[in-house]
Amino acid sequence: MNLGNEYLKIVQDRFQSIKSLGDKTISQLSEKDIHWKYNETSDSVSIVVKHLSGNMISRWSDFLTTDGEKASRNRDQEFVDDKTSKQEMIFIWEKGWNILLDTLKGLENQDLLKKITIRGEHHTVIEAIERQMAHYSYHVGQIVYIGKLIKDVNWETLSISIGKSEEYLQYKLEKHRS
Repeated sequence: MNLGNEYLKIVQDRFQSIKSLGDKTISQLSEKDIHWKYNETSDSVSIVVKHLSGNMISRWSDFLTTDGEKASRNRDQEFVDDKTSKQEMIFIWEKGWNILLDTLKGLENQDLLKKITIRGEHHTVIEAIERQMAHYSYHVGQIVYIGKLIKDVNWETLSISIGKSEEYLQYKLEKHRS
């Protein structure tokens, strides 16, 4: 087993898992819901999606060869809710994730210690991956929390329901025994 290749497999799975939480939240939201904001200084799901996608496209395009903050990126515009439709928002969401996941699939063990730059700051590829993992987890957590606020009692949980922890544990143990 090669440690670098195993790491790359694990981070691809982790990013997919983070994306899945966002997917499952977005699927519960209406056209109106994606633009809901707690207050004027808060972000809507639509805004968070635009920001995530803009970051992913900038960071992961030409990942090994150009700075992760592309001149073509307009970060400030990502925080303007221009009332995109839910379908358009999902297209934006998928575009960013596809670039990220395709780039990760193309990386190899020998790439992990290469140096790349983000805003002129040097990082190993491993550092850059971990930096983005934390950033995307943070923002998908925001999306989930906003979804929970909006859906209230109609929220369909994305994890183990309250009061079902023991039942879930037994299910997992039985599954692994067979």
